Amino acid sequence: MATTAAVARARSRDRQRDRAPEGMIPGATSRTYWFYLIPGLALLAVIIVIPLFWNIYLSFTDYRGIKPPEWTGLDNWIKLFGDETFWTSFINSIAMILAMVVVPTLLGLVLAAMLFDLIGRKFGGKLASFLRATYYLPQIMPSVIAAIVIGWILRPQNGALNNVLAAIGLGDLQHNWLGSPDTALISIMVIMIWVQLGYPVVIFMAALQRVDPELYEAAELDGANWFQRFRAITASIIRPEIFVVVLTCTIAALKVFGPVYALTGGGPGTSTIVPAYYAYSEFFQSQQVGYGATIATALTVVIAIVSIVFITFQNRLERKEEQV
Repeated sequence: MATTAAVARARSRDRQRDRAPEGMIPGATSRTYWFYLIPGLALLAVIIVIPLFWNIYLSFTDYRGIKPPEWTGLDNWIKLFGDETFWTSFINSIAMILAMVVVPTLLGLVLAAMLFDLIGRKFGGKLASFLRATYYLPQIMPSVIAAIVIGWILRPQNGALNNVLAAIGLGDLQHNWLGSPDTALISIMVIMIWVQLGYPVVIFMAALQRVDPELYEAAELDGANWFQRFRAITASIIRPEIFVVVLTCTIAALKVFGPVYALTGGGPGTSTIVPAYYAYSEFFQSQQVGYGATIATALTVVIAIVSIVFITFQNRLERKEEQV
């Protein structure tokens, strides 16, 4: 028995020696992999991990950026839960989710299916690719630049929108679109729909590449119209990509900052304030670093919870489909 075990161990060592490159000790390759991971781990620690824990620590302190932080316990958190501006910012985040997740995802799904199933089949893939790139064009620009461009259009005095309304005889509809509380948030929502629409279109069209065209042809021969093909084939096959788009766009909506900063500064009043901008204003404008860190930490917790819920729901749905 002992002899057999010794022979087995010797053969195992021989196989490892044969697989290892010449002059290298077996097992050394796996150890050297860690040297390549060190730079990435160091950057992760410096850019993400250390600032994250430092931000969490500051949320329990009174810190104005000059004197050392003074530990205050849960004072900032108690203040946060009673802060009407904080809750207003999260209500506005729900509006951002509508503008950056719900509308772009639904429109992107329909547009991608039309580009792939209708335009691509009837007019060729080049036209579909051109239109896809056109929809994606706003994503190439930084969100602040895109917001500034739209801001020129929405100017109250010489903006293109008000000039067009006056030129077609609808001067009564001229408005201070970004300076009025009743239209400022809606204006930013429209901007974000325009900016965000190209992302789901590109993702969904890439996902549709794995759909067998014969499925559409068979459904068409059975008398299914476009909407029936869309519901039975397109939406079901690219469901994983739908989850990815919804999750990533939700995270982007919760931490949106650039357009609010560039166009309204959270105003007028608090009509367009969002958590990321509120944290920024407390950090740098009010110099309430500890309270700003509390807002940022709360936003991080919300994003983490949303991500966990999405991923858990997706995994359960996939397991149910595998069981079926």
